[in-house]
Amino acid sequence: MSQMIEVKVPDIGDYSDVPVIDICVKAGDVVKVDDALVTLESDKATMDVPSSAAGVVKEVRVKLGDKISEGAVVVVLEAAGETAAAAPVAAAAGAPVAAPVATPAAAPAAAGGAVVEVSVPDIGDYSDVPVIDICVKVGDTVKLDDALVTLESDKATMDVPSSAAGVVKEIKVKLGDKISAGAVVVVLEGAGGASLAAVAATAASAPASAPAAAAAAAASPPSAAAVVPPAAGLALGAKTHASPSVRLLARELGVDLSKVTPSGPKSRILKEDVSAYVKGVLSAGPAASAAAAAALGGGLDLLPWPKVNFAKFGAVEVKPLSRIAKISAQNLARNWVMIPAVTYHEDADITDLEAFRVAMNKENEKSGTKITMLAFLIKASVMALKKFPAFNSSLDGDNLIMKQYFNIAFAADTPNGLVVPVVKNADQKSVTEIVIESGELARKARDGKLGPADMSGACFTISSLGGIGGTYFSPIVNAPEVAILGVNKSVMKPVWNGREFAPRLILPMSLSADHRVIDGALATRFNVYLAQLLADMRRVLL
Repeated sequence: MSQMIEVKVPDIGDYSDVPVIDICVKAGDVVKVDDALVTLESDKATMDVPSSAAGVVKEVRVKLGDKISEGAVVVVLEAAGETAAAAPVAAAAGAPVAAPVATPAAAPAAAGGAVVEVSVPDIGDYSDVPVIDICVKVGDTVKLDDALVTLESDKATMDVPSSAAGVVKEIKVKLGDKISAGAVVVVLEGAGGASLAAVAATAASAPASAPAAAAAAAASPPSAAAVVPPAAGLALGAKTHASPSVRLLARELGVDLSKVTPSGPKSRILKEDVSAYVKGVLSAGPAASAAAAAALGGGLDLLPWPKVNFAKFGAVEVKPLSRIAKISAQNLARNWVMIPAVTYHEDADITDLEAFRVAMNKENEKSGTKITMLAFLIKASVMALKKFPAFNSSLDGDNLIMKQYFNIAFAADTPNGLVVPVVKNADQKSVTEIVIESGELARKARDGKLGPADMSGACFTISSLGGIGGTYFSPIVNAPEVAILGVNKSVMKPVWNGREFAPRLILPMSLSADHRVIDGALATRFNVYLAQLLADMRRVLL
């Protein structure tokens, strides 16, 4: 009885419903562990779904254009060991054999203390990615898929998993090293027969499968991509296929990728295509350059950034921007230019709320859990989002995506720059639970340990300068959200209560909203309602 294995989409972070843009195998193909089965492309990254086992593809469960998530079955494999055992029988009967695969008998030879070099797997278009954490040390015992080191590119944090089980004999990298796909991370000594048997079977199957693949390629007709020249640019509204690094380059140069002629496989845009497009625009003369600028940047007609030799005026020191600062600069510049935001100000009377917060903290002094004003702001914001659902939406072309969940982000100031972690499902959590979770996220932010999942999926952002000061400011909306709340340091002010001026603690609030979705009247109503909730948190219970 042959063993069938369902290969599923692994953990891909906070992504879901990711389109399939390429299917790398077909029924009958022999695959090894970590061979790419299908390619997915989200709005942030292109990623391959690797095979978790070696064997023969019996069925492909997805097709081009399908949107799949973690846990979705991609292909069904017949286990490598079972296929190998069946191969002699098929050959005797005159049936074609796809490719010989190592038999289970070969496994013990590799199991007794074999040394395995674990390398960085295919990580897409990334290269020279810094090592920010080493998760193991010499002598540690690791299992298959245990994290060995953590890499952090300008787009994501990713773990390098172990491709075998064993004992760490040597670590080949150190913190700060920049490594790419194929670089050896650790050297393992085999701990047992099971995992290393799979490695042995994979290694034995590789030379046999290569001729079969070459023969299949020679027998098949050339693909359409090989014989049809790429079209000049893309049709209006068509999707562009490019890696995150190419998209980053295009953003930096102000290039609309829909105007670029792709030369890569399956009409994928390469860095060389972007460079060729820019050279073409520059060599076409001032008139063509002006027309291209109008098409790409909306005709802003901006002057070039001034080039100044500052050293001629006095002593200077050059400090490179941190990675977070560079990413923030790009995002903020895009949001500032593309979102027609208006800022609305409101004062919230938090006299009673602050008195309650201080009393609760004194009551819970021994537990060590201190309730923060941020936790109350998050809870009140959830209620305001429920009352005004337009604020819990995102623009997607001509459609407005109305969200049924309530994830609240908060800006955290760290030594490396500003980051924005997210409290997920804040509507389902108490104020105390929000305090604990936001405190843990803030700690991870300060330690540089936030992952992509910790900073994605936000519906609404709160930026608090209360610990620093200030009166009001205009926070920049964090796309694809449609609003952001800024708060400053609360101050004691005299407020007329109908009989006299009484001292009240006032919290200044600044709400920036995308005017394409939210007009002035709606934004003001949101602000007023939020101020009412903070003045009397009992309203949250209604």
